[in-house]
Amino acid sequence: MRRKIAFIVEELEKLFPDPLPPLNHSNPFTLLVAVLLSASCTDKRVNIVTKTLFSKADTPEKMIQLSIVEIEEIIRSCGLFRNKAKAIFDLSHILIDKYKGKVPPTLKDLESLPGVGHKTASVVLIQAFSIPAFPVDTHIHRLAKRWGLSSGKNVTETERDLKALFPREIWAKLHLQMIYYARAFCPAIKHSEEKCSICINCNSTNDCN
Repeated sequence: MRRKIAFIVEELEKLFPDPLPPLNHSNPFTLLVAVLLSASCTDKRVNIVTKTLFSKADTPEKMIQLSIVEIEEIIRSCGLFRNKAKAIFDLSHILIDKYKGKVPPTLKDLESLPGVGHKTASVVLIQAFSIPAFPVDTHIHRLAKRWGLSSGKNVTETERDLKALFPREIWAKLHLQMIYYARAFCPAIKHSEEKCSICINCNSTNDCN
């Protein structure tokens, strides 16, 4: 397993040495909203939507000046837009009332906000506050299984396994590297192992060659 971990880290570092967060944002609040919107929606679509949304409201104080209906109209092209609009409006009020308009830097407080699950909270911790976390989405869950890193039945179990395997100091970068690798070389469908260097060398049945 040590050779496998070393190979994966080396390969990802060669392919994606400086992975940038895919969602455009200017502060912890806009990051929180962007990540919330990314559920059931592509990053590209979120960045299109938030360009308009954040030009009108890039702070909780400005966001509550919009109505839920106005937010819905702006984010309509995102999946589950009605639920997301209400969550954005409600969490903006909570941030003002409970946190003086600031996004809280703890997992517990973030997960208490409407529409904010564990993955969203973890991404915010990493990218807004540089606090180590390892958000696991469907891409990372898929790679962990294909590479024999986890037999987790859900993202919670996979996150636990990956945290135990990889050094804490690389979690933030590795999370992005794995997502970019999954999209480029290891998709859920039409996956070609011949084009996937890590799958060839580090699948669940062999250690790295």
